[in-house]
Amino acid sequence: MSTHNVWTHKGTFLLAAVGSAVGLGNLWRFPYLTGENGGGAFILIYALTIFAVGIPILIAETMLGRASRRSPIMGMRFLIRTHKTSRAWESIGWLGAAAAFLILSFYSVIAGWAIHYTWQMLTGSLVGADAATIGAGFDALLASPGLLTLYHTLFIIASGLIVGLGIHRGIESGLRIMMPALFVILLVVLGYGIANGDFGAAASFLFTFNLADLSLEGWLQAMGQSFFTLSLGMGAIMAYGAYMSSEASLSRTAFAVAFVDTAVAMVAGLAIFSLVFGAGLDAGAGPGLMFVTLPLAFAEMPFGALIGGVFFILVLGAAISSSISLIEPVAAFLVERFDLTRPQAVFAMVVASWALGLLTVMSFNMWAETSPFHTLFGRSAFDFIELLTNIFMPLGGLLIALFAGWALTHSEAMKEMRTSETWFQVWRFLVRFVAPAAVAFVFLRTIPQVEGYLIPAVGALVIVGAFAAGRTFLAENSQQQ
Repeated sequence: MSTHNVWTHKGTFLLAAVGSAVGLGNLWRFPYLTGENGGGAFILIYALTIFAVGIPILIAETMLGRASRRSPIMGMRFLIRTHKTSRAWESIGWLGAAAAFLILSFYSVIAGWAIHYTWQMLTGSLVGADAATIGAGFDALLASPGLLTLYHTLFIIASGLIVGLGIHRGIESGLRIMMPALFVILLVVLGYGIANGDFGAAASFLFTFNLADLSLEGWLQAMGQSFFTLSLGMGAIMAYGAYMSSEASLSRTAFAVAFVDTAVAMVAGLAIFSLVFGAGLDAGAGPGLMFVTLPLAFAEMPFGALIGGVFFILVLGAAISSSISLIEPVAAFLVERFDLTRPQAVFAMVVASWALGLLTVMSFNMWAETSPFHTLFGRSAFDFIELLTNIFMPLGGLLIALFAGWALTHSEAMKEMRTSETWFQVWRFLVRFVAPAAVAFVFLRTIPQVEGYLIPAVGALVIVGAFAAGRTFLAENSQQQ
């Protein structure tokens, strides 16, 4: 059982949480969202939300994992039993596991694109290519279900093998090699961008704060990105927290994770935009920034093929460090609940997620226009699965904040945090009121995108969570009196 496992070193949780947080969100999503939303103003809102929302929930989720010493689902069952609270809180574990399973299915497909571009770069296939050629190459990749399935399969097998080896031999050993290597590669790419690109334009773009450039939609995207980038609400942090040493500081670790995660996103942004501006390309290229605009920038620069290949190896490594954190919550549950061996549990999770990923593969080609999903939900399979994760993750994060803020007693939370009374009160205020309100605001703004029949279900879950929180609060007060 996972209750017997603790990271070998106190700092390993930091590596694991950073590995979970640093992924395609930092290297792909953050730069293109910043590019689309005017640069510095977007980053300002992002940073403020990291502090007011991200860090409090990160502390809360880690706390629940460490307090239970179990997988998210079994951990919530344990905490519900020991706190005599509503069974509805168990939905935290199930929402996290469902989000991790769904995200892995399409994350693996998109991360697989980096395998394709690593090969293309290192073989020099794109040297001297123009925009039309690179754009056509990307379209051809998406149009090939065979290639996408091959890359999807290779990527998910690599991720599964690491988790299958166990907490110490697999995840811990892998992260100790992978994460420092990723940071070195990122600095190499930044150095290359400074030498061959336009670093001044990149710095000016990222650090010029003009709030007038930021629309309400941009505000929401900045808040949403700050929440998603820390891997909150998908069970990964709770699962990793279960292996965290009792001596490690929750607050210091959470701040360190948020700082490193943000620093990686900023350095990636500086490196990428230095290359983009140096090649005279469009910073607001959207999702195609990494897979169309960047290869074009590398194609036009000295030693671009080699550095481009190294960059996409960085992307692959970051994606694998995130994907192993998506496998762990479900695999740990299968081990604890059904007494499977770790390899059996990982195999079951990976095969099921791989099969679901085929829907995403087909949504880019065979089902691009006509599919059962278009008929039923008015969107592609990929868009629908992503929509579900955009519901499950913030909802899970909202419930985590409410449970940690209201169901855990002052003494219990303080025992885990072991911090000053002042910071504890600040954290408790943020996790009880500010974080839930901010997450709910971002979440409810996405509701118009959700089909009508999903709204009642989502509303019911929110009401159940609020009711359970209120009941717990009343019970706590009556006990104190």
